[in-house]
Order: sequence, then structure tokens, then C-alpha cells
Amino acid sequence: MHVETEGLVGESDIIKAVRHLIAQVAPTDANVLILGESGAGKERVAQNIHKLSKRKDKPFVPLNCGAIPAELLESELFGHEKGAFTGAIASRPGRFELAEGGTLFLDEIGDMPLPMQIKLLRVLQERTFERVGSNKTQVAHVRIIAATHQHLEDRIKEGKFREDLYYRLNVFPIHMPALRERAEDLPLMIDEWLAQLRAVGEPVIHLTESALDCLKSYAWPGNVRELHNIIQRLSVLFPNQLVDVPDLGSPITDEPAKAYVEHVNADPFALPEAGVNLREIVSDLETRYIEAALQRADGVVARAADLLGLRRTTLVEKMKKLGLARDVA
Repeated sequence: MHVETEGLVGESDIIKAVRHLIAQVAPTDANVLILGESGAGKERVAQNIHKLSKRKDKPFVPLNCGAIPAELLESELFGHEKGAFTGAIASRPGRFELAEGGTLFLDEIGDMPLPMQIKLLRVLQERTFERVGSNKTQVAHVRIIAATHQHLEDRIKEGKFREDLYYRLNVFPIHMPALRERAEDLPLMIDEWLAQLRAVGEPVIHLTESALDCLKSYAWPGNVRELHNIIQRLSVLFPNQLVDVPDLGSPITDEPAKAYVEHVNADPFALPEAGVNLREIVSDLETRYIEAALQRADGVVARAADLLGLRRTTLVEKMKKLGLARDVA
């Protein structure tokens, strides 16, 4: 079955199977559980299911369950009325209301606290909910797609995930493969991203066959997200240039990138003749460290903040400022 998907590039059998499953489940209202490692592209799968569904003209609303503090998660999902709790200075709709008629994507569902799992299960069973601080029942006309990098069967055995909720969500499972499982797709994926950069007038790189082979053999612990970041970084370091193996640097190779070594040996703080854009340099540095911390923390903002020595609220503000925040609050 041929289906037009966005962002799921490749001709490997395993990614073709994912596209086939998307085409099968998209026209239905079945709940979907997307499994796979962090950074593998689970949200992209959810977006394609929505785009190919009868709900495509309604909202697609994502929520990272691991990025919201437990005490705020109920309000994020169901909304709240003015005065419902300290700080509730105005009424606010939750994600269920914002997704009305469309799709609610619950990412990292395995991180949802048990009390919230019970409340979510009730909504899935009865298709109704109430805002925090309200006794007015609202009907939930939404489709639920959930995703996790965790093994929920193990979480169930540990008493950290409800078995009845698992079966409600796992009506139609889709496994998004890790990038190392479909290394043959790398050339097409890289070509697509470089084409996107060209389309907006950004400089791009040209990879040698040896460099491409090196990228194919790398394990990609950060999956598609890591590949995307590396291609962007190389395009900044080597605009419109040919990139070979020594230019890739760690962690792709065992050595630092040649450009980095040359820069350090010269003087890391030497000021070029034309000067520098300090604001861009600082912004880029913050972005890289925040992305690295989020990757290590599996997207959980509170954990990433600890790694960076920041308060969670400070990190959230930085993420918003740098355009990294999509579903944190």
C-alpha cells in the first residue's frame, strides 16, 4: 500500500512497514501506541497518522507527559477554572479541549504518574472529563495517540503503570525503528534535510562516499534527532564545502573534528579580522548544551535542568527563547 508521508524518508523494508501500518490505522479512530527509542521519530509517526485521518482539518495537540511536573499535569490535560488552585488567576482550557475534534498526542506516556493514569483511563472509558475546579462535564471528541521509549510491560510488573490503561492505549501498536536499524536510509534522509536548507537559502555540505559510509556505521544513540543536529552543525562548520571523515569528529569518529583541532591549536578565543556575532555564538552554545541535556534526560525537562545546574523554570524560559520548547509549561 503506497501512502504519502512527511518526514519518514527511506526505502528500507522496516520503514516501509511503518508507512504501511500508518496507512492502515489512520482512517480509523483506534487508539495507537507508538514504541521506540528517544529521538527515533515517534511524534512524526503520530503527525502522519493525524494528517491521513478524517480529523486532519482539526488540531493535532502534543503533550510530553515527562516534561510536565506531576502537580500540573491534570491542569495541562483537562484545564482549570479561575481560582481552582493557587496561581489560577484565569480559566484555561486543557489539551483535551484544545484538541477537540482532532488528535491528542501523549508523548512519553510511561512517565505519567499513577494518579493521572487513573484519571486518563476514566476519560478513555467514558469519553468525558471536567476542568480542575469545575463540576461541568465535557465530552472528549478526540483521538488518542500515545508514545513511549519505555517497556510498559516492565513498568506494569514494577507497579508503575496500570495494566488496564496499557490495554486501552495499545489497540494498534507501531514500533518506530532506531536509526541504526535502517542505516541504508541515511543518504535519502540527509538529502532531504540538505534540500530543506537550500530552499531557505542556507549553505549546505557535500559528503564524500567515505564520510557517508562512516555515518552509516555509527550507532546513533540519539537517533534521527542526533543525525539532524550533526548535519546542521556540519553545514555551519563547512558551508558549501566537501566534508570527509576527519571533518566528522567525535562522536562519529574517535577523534575531534579537524576544524575543531585547528581552531583550538590556533587559539580558541582568537578574534577573526571581521569580528564575530557574540549573540549567535552564545545562543548556539546554549542550544547545543540544552539539546544534549534533554537527550541524556530522555526529554524530561526537570532532569535536564539538574544536569545544567539550572532551575526548571529557568530552563523552560531559555528553551522558549531559543525556540526549543513545543510542549513544556
